[in-house]
Amino acid sequence: MEKRFTSFKEFYPFYLSQHQDRICRLLHVIGTTIVLSLTFTAVYHLNFRLFIYVPIAGYGFAWIGHFFFEKNKPATFKYPLWSLKADFKMYFDILMGKLSLDASKDKI
Repeated sequence: MEKRFTSFKEFYPFYLSQHQDRICRLLHVIGTTIVLSLTFTAVYHLNFRLFIYVPIAGYGFAWIGHFFFEKNKPATFKYPLWSLKADFKMYFDILMGKLSLDASKDKI
């Protein structure tokens, strides 16, 4: 029987456990950076067609990381909102130095 998470605090360590591969984490960082860039560019230039590319960039890079490097199923399939929140948390934790691209060096 699979565990069901009841809080984000409980879910985030699981999310990180699904992102142990360095290339997978790097692809998440690249995808999230593109997502943020597209979002800010779309709003700044009032070019809302750019939002079409947001899920392609975000999920495209992440899923390549999971299917080809991590070799697991993305958590977003079962926990879409918590996975989105966790992706941004992991992204900013990496940028702030709380996490490393190399999961074995994580301080959390």
